[in-house]
Amino acid sequence: MDRIKEKMNQLRLEADEASSRVEELQAKVKALEQENLQKEQEITSLSHKNNVLEADVEKLELQVKDLKQSSESGQQHSTQNETLTRRIQLLEDEAEQADKTLREANEKLRQTDVKAGHFERKVQALEAERDTWESKYEEMAKKYNAVQKELEEFQIEVGNI
Repeated sequence: MDRIKEKMNQLRLEADEASSRVEELQAKVKALEQENLQKEQEITSLSHKNNVLEADVEKLELQVKDLKQSSESGQQHSTQNETLTRRIQLLEDEAEQADKTLREANEKLRQTDVKAGHFERKVQALEAERDTWESKYEEMAKKYNAVQKELEEFQIEVGNI
């Protein structure tokens, strides 16, 4: 009887270890899929932003070309050229600032995803532990009831003797 119990306990431990390993691997797969999705979204976002910036650059290059032609027309156009050049510089500065902000936001998002993954794994581990304790409790309750029943039967047999 003790051997069977030991064997069952050993099998339960092996099953628990296998389950926890599966859960860890599933969590890793989920984290990698999430990271992959995040990177794809980041690529899409950056590609779109790049296209928008390229379009802005083309527009600005056309404006610079036009301004150069108009600056040859006279002094009056030179002030307009300087204004537009400053505007281009401001737009470039804004683009750099937006890029920096985007990188910071992506880093914060990555850190948040890492923390979320960590807490998800923690919750899964705690749920698994809870399930283990519940199954142990149920098993012990069954054993208690069986022993109680054996005790009553034994008392009845002793009383009959």
